[in-house]
Amino acid sequence: MYFSPSCFNDEVKKPGDTVWKGHKNYDLMLSLQLGIRDSVGKHASVCRELRSSDFDPNEKIWTKFPAEGSKFTHPHQSAEFRWKDYCPMVFRHLRELFQVDPTDYIMSMCGHGGLRELSSPGKSGSLFYLTQDDKFIIKTVKKSEVKVLIKMLPSYYQHVCRYQNSLVTKFFGVHCVKPIGGQKTRFIVMWNLFCSEYPIHERYDLKGSSHGRKIDKPECEIDETTTKKDLDLNLVFRLNKYWFRELLKQIDFDCKFLEDAGIMDYSLLVGLHFCDNSTNQLHSGKSELYQIEKFLSGFHFLEAEFGNSNRINGCQKQPIRLGANMLARAERITTRSAFNQCGPGGGNHSIPFGGESYDVILQFGIIDILQDYDISKKLEHAYKSLQADPTSISAVDPKLYSRRFQDFIAKIFAKDA
Repeated sequence: MYFSPSCFNDEVKKPGDTVWKGHKNYDLMLSLQLGIRDSVGKHASVCRELRSSDFDPNEKIWTKFPAEGSKFTHPHQSAEFRWKDYCPMVFRHLRELFQVDPTDYIMSMCGHGGLRELSSPGKSGSLFYLTQDDKFIIKTVKKSEVKVLIKMLPSYYQHVCRYQNSLVTKFFGVHCVKPIGGQKTRFIVMWNLFCSEYPIHERYDLKGSSHGRKIDKPECEIDETTTKKDLDLNLVFRLNKYWFRELLKQIDFDCKFLEDAGIMDYSLLVGLHFCDNSTNQLHSGKSELYQIEKFLSGFHFLEAEFGNSNRINGCQKQPIRLGANMLARAERITTRSAFNQCGPGGGNHSIPFGGESYDVILQFGIIDILQDYDISKKLEHAYKSLQADPTSISAVDPKLYSRRFQDFIAKIFAKDA
């Protein structure tokens, strides 16, 4: 999962609790920050091409961090620990590819404000931490997930180099902390795709499956931080023809990469910012905001830089690219089953609309890409197939998962007429 609300709007309460001294995970946080500062700083000045050996699963660097400091490390207030850096040169190049400045990265991860821990772990039991500027997410992961990522790292690197508009998760590092006498904690650093000045008003985790894909919460407990699922979605997102074409093309490239890597169970995480949320005003037809986005996209600008002082419909204009700050119209459908009644291709004429239309800004990307179709998922598929339609469950083989996922994307996004 990814979390939001806003990188720049101080009026929006940021999620999570800051990990101060005395917090049960304070030593872990301090160890993470010390290790990242050391490893990023160590490789920031190294300028050389990547070698095949840099991708070797055994390319790991262990560093000991005694509390009193050493020849290679600074003294610190945490207990002594060991730090493992996985394929450090590869991630150094990835950070450069993703245009992350080493100094800015260290300031985000290791600034005086500390990290924020999300109060409830994810379904997998992982812990999530956010940097104070909301740019990066640190997620604790299982050893099996680290193995999957390191195994796919060569193809992942090639993929994101070739497709700079790829919607797959941006990874910045894989590390491990081992306190003396304690257990190992492995974690990955990722980009927070909801990091935007636009607060997220609704969010959806979409897999293209239906079995169990509805939130189990009473209406009174659903708020802006609730992540809804496939069966909760009753909107279609209309993009102009250029962005719609680019989206389907990139989804095809990304799903082919994930399928070849044997990955399944990933999601499209979608965040919606309603431009007229303050007045809850509905629109019919095309707004000025949407027309401007269409004009810009018509010139094939992948990034459209706007002045900070200009606002339209209450939305400050920001750089636009695939999956980030995308202006669209969200149209209400009359029945939820409409998604299942139409074929792929955007549902241009198949889905019955209710006429209500919202100007929205979309943030979206493909997340949770570290699950391969291992024996546990095969057993899950076999078990759930006895209870429900096998095609409706999330645990299916990567080829079927990819095809179903792409079909669903082509239904919830539509080309503007």
